[in-house]
Amino acid sequence: MAASIVILINSLIFSKQGFIAQILFLPKFFPHLEEAQKLLTSVTNGTMNIMSIFIAYLVARNLAHHFKADDMLVGMTGIAVFMIMYTPSIIKGGVTYLPTTYMGAQGLFVAMICGGLVGEFLPKLTRIKRLQIKMPDMVPPAVARSFNGLIPIVIVIMVASIVNYLIQLVAPQGINDIIYKSIQTPLTHIGVNIYGVIIIAIVQNLLWLVGIHGPNTLNALRSIIFTEADLSNQTFIASHGGSTVGVPHPVTWGIMNDVFANMGGSGMTLGLIIAIFLVSRRKDYRAIAKLAFVPGLFNINEPLMFGLPIVLNPIMAIPFVLTPVVNILVGYLVTIVLKWMPTPAIGMTWTTPGPLMPFLGTGGNIIGLIMGFVCLAISVAMYFPFVLAANKMAVPDDDKDETEKIEKGAKDEDINGTVEA
Repeated sequence: MAASIVILINSLIFSKQGFIAQILFLPKFFPHLEEAQKLLTSVTNGTMNIMSIFIAYLVARNLAHHFKADDMLVGMTGIAVFMIMYTPSIIKGGVTYLPTTYMGAQGLFVAMICGGLVGEFLPKLTRIKRLQIKMPDMVPPAVARSFNGLIPIVIVIMVASIVNYLIQLVAPQGINDIIYKSIQTPLTHIGVNIYGVIIIAIVQNLLWLVGIHGPNTLNALRSIIFTEADLSNQTFIASHGGSTVGVPHPVTWGIMNDVFANMGGSGMTLGLIIAIFLVSRRKDYRAIAKLAFVPGLFNINEPLMFGLPIVLNPIMAIPFVLTPVVNILVGYLVTIVLKWMPTPAIGMTWTTPGPLMPFLGTGGNIIGLIMGFVCLAISVAMYFPFVLAANKMAVPDDDKDETEKIEKGAKDEDINGTVEA
């Protein structure tokens, strides 16, 4: 949430192309407006940009907690293994640099793998008596516990290092680079057409579902495919008095996806937020939706992705992938097939409120404004049944209270049994 709020402020207010900055004519009054972004930029470095490190620790730690092992040591080992498997450092001018590309959302998949494997196997190794180092009774428990897990931790770290060495024989930039290129390479020749837009939309959201930041991962690929077409469209618009009628490339990612299928962010999640407000009975869903609503208006949906969450959520996977596809087809239908409205090809900043993008992208066409809200309504309708399904999957509060009582009773029995022994 902290990172999302900072992105929101910097993109909307402190950017010359920001939606609020443009409405209030802030660049005219403050020529050096964008320099104010430096005040808050570092917040992202301490939150979203190191999320994979958090995930490597937390996945391993929670598995260790499940297996009743030393969760702190297992979590720290999860970070160690993730950094061992990380992209190699670069030495320039006698200074060592470590790329930060995969410390954020782009490295989540590898972080989950590392944390999961460490959390699964390290607790089992620590239970092998031959691998335990017994310390005298006078040694503090925390120190004794550390020595007890020393040999298993060394084994795990050495195995990770050997695996990383073998991987780098095939891919010098490591496992993250293998995953990135295996996704990017097959998509490089899909071309500027409706099929290319739909394929990238599906792949992007599938990546999100397994914890990989789809937009960031495919950004370079999209730039290769669509940037030239977008620039050609902008040149055409500039030479025709701002009219978008007859642009040479009416089907690009920026037109079909960003305008019609990105309201609230990837997956048209503004529709999900509204659906939650309308029909969700889950307190956790409604609480997250309240926090995510304002960022969602400006197409920032990390609070939903990781707070609801949508990542690894089988209930929300289907509408998250299919809703953008349906809206891309709707946009194609009204602009290319039926020609009800001009092509919304005017370039806009990505934080422009979603429902307004078809209107602003056409230079103020009223049909565009109507279609913006039609696409939003479609997304709400598509998320509706899945939000209702999530209601049924939730544990009722009474059952939660009863479960907590049972768990507490079991813990009390364990404690009493231990004391008696």
